[in-house]
Amino acid sequence: MLKTIGILGGMGPAATVDLMNRIISMTDAECDQNHIPMLVDNNTRIPDRTEAILHDGASPVPEMLASAKRLEAAGADFLVIPCHTAHYFIPQIKDKIGIPILDMPTETAKLLKIKGVNRASVLATDGTVQSDLYGAALERMGIQTVYPDEEQQKIVMSLVYDFIKKGITDASRMPRNEIMGIIGDLSGKGAEALLLACTELPIAFSMMGLRSEAFVDPTIVLAKSAIRMAGAHRRKEYK
Repeated sequence: MLKTIGILGGMGPAATVDLMNRIISMTDAECDQNHIPMLVDNNTRIPDRTEAILHDGASPVPEMLASAKRLEAAGADFLVIPCHTAHYFIPQIKDKIGIPILDMPTETAKLLKIKGVNRASVLATDGTVQSDLYGAALERMGIQTVYPDEEQQKIVMSLVYDFIKKGITDASRMPRNEIMGIIGDLSGKGAEALLLACTELPIAFSMMGLRSEAFVDPTIVLAKSAIRMAGAHRRKEYK
């Protein structure tokens, strides 16, 4: 019997739907009954994670824990969180529930290690960057981390907060050329892989038509890990 995935969502809503969509599309299923049961708590009351980490904003922990407990009570066997920055708060939550939480940075670092990557760049929110969530996970695997400089980071934050989180989908208004410049600069610094370590970034990159074999979407990594943990199989094209 397949395990039930609990998605601790709302951070943001589009990223929550994106993860659920990826799990469904990558699962090897020929009928409804072959798909993985999922419970979703799209809790948009959870305060901004970057504000909490960097600017003494309201803690997201109470609402995150409330969501986790609701999902556990409803029958989830394990949790996934479609928000990178929120992983900073997992240590304050995991011991207060009785089901495991898949760790997206750790799962991503494991994949890069298998691929033989020695240096990776990270595009993420200020909270994820300054908390070094990915840097620490990559370091544990012996992988060096390269981040954008201060001005480049402002552009990344604008793409996330001024466009995707506001529901702006017109790619012609997005800073495509600036993002391409950042990608080129990070590659020039020796980055063999570029982590799109904010769940809004793959959405934005897709809208802007930016694709590369070097891009690594941790949301996809998380989806694959969730499928495996649930006891299902992936479609051949996603092996």
